[in-house]
Amino acid sequence: MEDGTDTDGVTDLLPAPCRLCGSRVGVRYPSGWICAICEWRVGELPDGELAPPRIDVVYYLRLGDRLKIGTTANPRRRFGQLRHDEVVAFERGDRVIEQRRHREFAELRLGSSEWFGFDEPLRTHVTVLGAGAVDPWNLWARWVSQTLALRG
Repeated sequence: MEDGTDTDGVTDLLPAPCRLCGSRVGVRYPSGWICAICEWRVGELPDGELAPPRIDVVYYLRLGDRLKIGTTANPRRRFGQLRHDEVVAFERGDRVIEQRRHREFAELRLGSSEWFGFDEPLRTHVTVLGAGAVDPWNLWARWVSQTLALRG
């Protein structure tokens, strides 16, 4: 509506990058802006005195025609230690989920490593995990934002 009472948000560039995830895309409502990626309210600051939230994820990294299925609570640091071409997907979960995925895709496993042939069953799985997310890092940012918001 033209009178400013519209309750639907308008997607636009944020006035400044999101302080939580760094995205430039936001949704403007009459009550203010939120980040379109992690849904953090623009202007709110994460409490610097609190430790960063721990979010365990199962990650899927592609290197050529292989896919690594691993787990971490700090993906940026972990991925700096691993040679890879692309972050394909994230899934919330810890070693229990990681081991379940290793068993689920055991027929594609390359030796006794955490690397698997990136064949159809695994391609389908990561496609389902990524449904609706253009970039896996957007999911990570949303999970961090949600966890911080729940802290109060």
